[in-house]
Amino acid sequence: MGKLKSYQEQLQDIVEKGINAAEEQQKKLASKPFDYAEKLEAEAREYSVKSLRKRYNGYSETLFEQLRSLNGRFGNFAAELVAKLEKEAAESADAVSEAAEDVAEAAQDAKKSVTAKKPAARKTAARKPAAKKETASA
Repeated sequence: MGKLKSYQEQLQDIVEKGINAAEEQQKKLASKPFDYAEKLEAEAREYSVKSLRKRYNGYSETLFEQLRSLNGRFGNFAAELVAKLEKEAAESADAVSEAAEDVAEAAQDAKKSVTAKKPAARKTAARKPAAKKETASA
């Protein structure tokens, strides 16, 4: 079950790296229009491009933080699931172990029973072939 935990952690790392890569790309793409707008700002003073950029970056940061939070919640869910599976596997292994002990105990009891009855069985087995030989010669 340790492998499941490892897979879960690897999956979370992959998602985290994807989020970071997407954030970096988004920032690069988003900066271009603002760069052009800042050049034009001197001519058109109706809106402050810097304040627009600041607001936009704030929204972007919020979005990516929410994605990271979602990834964390996913990780917690996966960890709980892995723990539950490990617990069930351990309980199943205990049940199998107990059943194996019961079978071994029953086998020992049967062996003791057969061992105790062997001398009587040998005497009976020895008489049968002798009886057959007498019938064959008659």
